[in-house]
Amino acid sequence: MKEVTKDVILDLLPLYLAGEVSEDTATLVKKYLESDPELAEAAKEMAKADSLGKVPIPFRKEAAVETYQEAKKWMTIRILGIAAIIGMILMCLFLAIGISLTADGLAKAFIH
Repeated sequence: MKEVTKDVILDLLPLYLAGEVSEDTATLVKKYLESDPELAEAAKEMAKADSLGKVPIPFRKEAAVETYQEAKKWMTIRILGIAAIIGMILMCLFLAIGISLTADGLAKAFIH
C-alpha cells in the first residue's frame, strides 16, 4: 500500500474533526498527526474554531423584548401604510363616482 500524503490527510481533516469518519480513517489521521506536529497543531486550532461555532448564544430577556418592540413598531407602520393606501383608493373611487354623478346631473340640467 502506498504511503498517505499530507494532501489526503488535509482532505480528510474536516471530516475527521466533525467525527464523520470510520474508525480506520480516524486511526490513519491520528497516526499521521502524531508524525506531523505542525499539522497536528493546525488541526487543534481548527477543532477549537469549529467548536466555537457550536456555542449557543446566551438568551437575554432585554434583547428579546427590544426585538419584539421593534417588530411591533414596524408592523404598526406597515398596517397604517396599507390603511392609508386603501383610504386613498376609496377616496379616489368615491370622488370619481361623485364627479360622474355630478356630470350626469349637469348634463341633464342643460339638456332639458
